[in-house]
This record gives sequence, C-alpha cells and structure tokens, in this order.
Amino acid sequence: MTSDFADALAAGPLVLDGGMSNQLEADGHDLSDALWSARLLADRPEAITAAHLAYFEAGADVAITASYQATFEGFAARGVDAGRTADLLALSVTLARDAARQARTRRPLWVAASVGPYGAMLADGSEYRGRYGLTVAELERFHRPRLEVLAAAAPDVLALETVPDTDEAAALLRAVRGLGVPAWLSYSVTGDRTRAGQPLEEAFALAADAEEVVAVGVNCCAPEDVDAALAVAARTTGKPLVAYPNSGEAWDAGSRSWTGRSTFTPEQVSRWRSSGARLIGGCCRVGPEAVRSISRTVVGTGPR
Repeated sequence: MTSDFADALAAGPLVLDGGMSNQLEADGHDLSDALWSARLLADRPEAITAAHLAYFEAGADVAITASYQATFEGFAARGVDAGRTADLLALSVTLARDAARQARTRRPLWVAASVGPYGAMLADGSEYRGRYGLTVAELERFHRPRLEVLAAAAPDVLALETVPDTDEAAALLRAVRGLGVPAWLSYSVTGDRTRAGQPLEEAFALAADAEEVVAVGVNCCAPEDVDAALAVAARTTGKPLVAYPNSGEAWDAGSRSWTGRSTFTPEQVSRWRSSGARLIGGCCRVGPEAVRSISRTVVGTGPR
C-alpha cells in the first residue's frame, strides 16, 4: 500500500515511543483500573497528550495512541455508550496529533493508532496467551468496528500490536481490508513462537501478501527474543520490520510489580536496525530516557 508513512519507512528508520502506561504512571496516574490507560481518555485526556509529548521531545518520530485497551465492549461495561466510545477512540488520535503540534521539532511526526488484542479488553492476562476460544470470524467482528472508527480519525498507520496467536492475526488482517490506512502487525513472542505457541514462520506468513501491512515484527516481549523473530519475519515476508520490546524486567502478577533489571541495550538496537528494522522503540517499562538512547543509536544524534 502506497502512503506517506510507507514512504517514510522506505527513507530510513523511525523511532517509536515507549510505554504509554510507563509514562502515565511516572506522572503519578493510577492505572489499576481494568481500562488501564484508556480510562484517561475520558478522565484526563491532557495527561495522555503530555505523555506523547514527552516521547516526542525525547526523540520519538511515532506516537502510539492510548487506544490499546479502548473497546466498545470494555467501555460498555462501565456504562459508556457506543457513541461516546467512538468519540473516545477518535480522541486518542487527536491527542497524539496535539502533542505532535506542540513538539519543538521540525522533523515529521507520525501517529499510529493502537489496536490491542481481544485479551486486552478482558484485562485478565489472556492477551499473553491467546487461544480465547473464539473463531477467526468472531474475532474479526470484535475488531472491525473499532478499526473503522480509528481509521476514520485519520492516523498515519494502524498498529496491530501485541498479537498473541495466528487466529487473532488472521482476524485483524481481514478486519483492516478496505480501510485505506496502512498497518503494521506485531506479535508478542516467547523464543521462536507466538505466545500461544505457534511457529513464527506460520505467524508471519499470514501477512506476507497483505497489501495493507507495511511492516511486521514483535513487541511486548523480552529484548533477547527480538533478533531471531526479526530474522524469521524478514525471510518470510520481505517487508520492513518493527521492533519494540519490553525493558527485560519481569512482571510479578502476585505482587503486581516489576522485578529484575532492564536488559535493553543500544547494541541490540544497532543489530535490529542492521537486520532491517525500520520502526524501533520500546513497550512496557521503556520510558523517555530509553527512547532518547534509542534515538541516538538509530539516527546518530539525540532528539532532533
């Protein structure tokens, strides 16, 4: 698919932002709600703009919207009707655009509308397992209305992210057809398999002939799992690659806290770029300072 964003990918690597929740929590916001950061679309939209701006100022070229966990079903459970939910989904794109206008830079800035997996709506950790017991058709019906609203808000690209299994990937690839907005597809992986245990060759092959998909790769995984996954994605699809893993720390569900240390290094970023990654950033526990380091590594300078 030809688009300004696809042309930007071809011109050179772009720096993605880091974790939205990471920055919101650093600013003092409580995200213990089942809606996670999506709750602030309704309650504190200015906080989301500030988080996007922090990443742009740190050197990010692309902001990923706060719509990862924003769904019609999730908001309906809180008494929010479909019309208001559609407004909030569109607002997620507007807030990222607002941050881009406020950023003190002359470089082009881009907005990726986040489309999280079905399990993100459930808020029970199943987004890291997949295999929800739904058919591909049922998953497509879940995703399509949200995708339609986000596409109508005119983001530069749709981020089909943290996808745990091939059924959901197939559903998302069907759901983006005809929307007129390019997309990237990124799996959450463990080793050489999806979180649901499917071989990555099988997973990435689904996107090989998808015209709408302008990049493929991984996110919300350990940094150490990125290199092998990118190699599979490259030889399976021939498309530009995307990589934005977590910091490498581990989430302890019992204590609801992160443990261990970050294993995310500039050397890894350099390898990903050399492997063909054209979108490089971070996910959970990767904040503005880490994005600043990524920017230096990717483009050879600090924030532009």
